[in-house]
Amino acid sequence: MAVTAAGLYGLTLEKMMIDTLGQSIEAETHKELMVHDAEVPNFDTHDFRADILAEITGTNYSAGGVTVTGTEVTLATGTLTFDMANTVFSNITINSANAMAGVFYTNVGTGATDQLVCLQDFVTAADATAADFTIQHSGTGVFTLDYTP
Repeated sequence: MAVTAAGLYGLTLEKMMIDTLGQSIEAETHKELMVHDAEVPNFDTHDFRADILAEITGTNYSAGGVTVTGTEVTLATGTLTFDMANTVFSNITINSANAMAGVFYTNVGTGATDQLVCLQDFVTAADATAADFTIQHSGTGVFTLDYTP
């Protein structure tokens, strides 16, 4: 018998991830914003940036966040990995009650069309005073999907 395990077909999954609705997750035009602890994400029903209700504010912080770079989808040994360069917010001032998570989204153009991709919890609130604020992504990627359970 040649069938020994169930799983998703990785190449198809990869193609879907990098060209969903004509928006490649690898595009270098997407953005990451930050939210404070009042944000209540619903991973089953929230799908657009307009669903984000608790974006932070602060000196030199622009609503909608910053453009991300170095986006990449890779496929290896049953795992699809999405990664990007660390996200840097330049010379911002935010208080310690502000930054609790980063939200990565596809930058289509409006809050009603920008598609939410993932929220990265900082675990503890973070702040900055007239300094660069960097969201350092995991060395193993922003997220991974095991497609061969």
